[in-house]
Amino acid sequence: MSNQPSILITGASSGIGHALALHYANAGYQVWAGGRSSEKLQQLCEQHPNILPLLCDITDFDAVKASVSQLPALDILLLNAGTCEYIDDAKQFDGALFERVITANLIAIGYCLEAWLPLIKQGGNLAITSSSASFLPLPRAEAYGASKAAATYLARTLSVDLKKDNIHVSVIHPGFVKTPLTDKNDFSMPFLTLPEKAADIIFKGINNNKNEIHFPRIFTWLLKAFALLPFPVWKTLAVRITK
Repeated sequence: MSNQPSILITGASSGIGHALALHYANAGYQVWAGGRSSEKLQQLCEQHPNILPLLCDITDFDAVKASVSQLPALDILLLNAGTCEYIDDAKQFDGALFERVITANLIAIGYCLEAWLPLIKQGGNLAITSSSASFLPLPRAEAYGASKAAATYLARTLSVDLKKDNIHVSVIHPGFVKTPLTDKNDFSMPFLTLPEKAADIIFKGINNNKNEIHFPRIFTWLLKAFALLPFPVWKTLAVRITK
């Protein structure tokens, strides 16, 4: 029996997930790279022999459940897949957009947990990628921010409830990372981090059983400080930002 550690990473076809797959593969892990694009997953797998594709749309519950038969016991389950869309006019609220984002960033996590959480070994790790956007109510982020705030709460609750099963849970709060999603942003992104740097920080954080992994620190600590302000003060600042 192989002693090679194993990890499943969702959202591995691009961005942070892609960088994480290569980082863990280079560290000697057997990596199951989850994604919806067979072409992108194949290109990823060709970059390292330790990477295997898991073609799966995590918003499709039946597909997620069916994938279990392909998977081994896992040392790490890293739920990283997600999307980002903004509500440009709150008064003309886009319910369909809201549903898409909540489904991809939150409901799908529930599907993954039901199917894959039982695969995590005793002493293993579960990591969920949220966002530093969850710290504060930000302009246009009604859908994205709500989904990520819920993901953070979910991860922290799981951290409490899985303690008895000896499964450690980390919640990941990135700032801006250069990915195909952030490439679409039409606003300034301070302290933009490369995905390879993000992957290194996440790898070290999970390896050290960190409860929270947040970066870049100067940016995330600034957001955390703003979150300590009375809401009316932050609301005034946020409204000024939108102008």
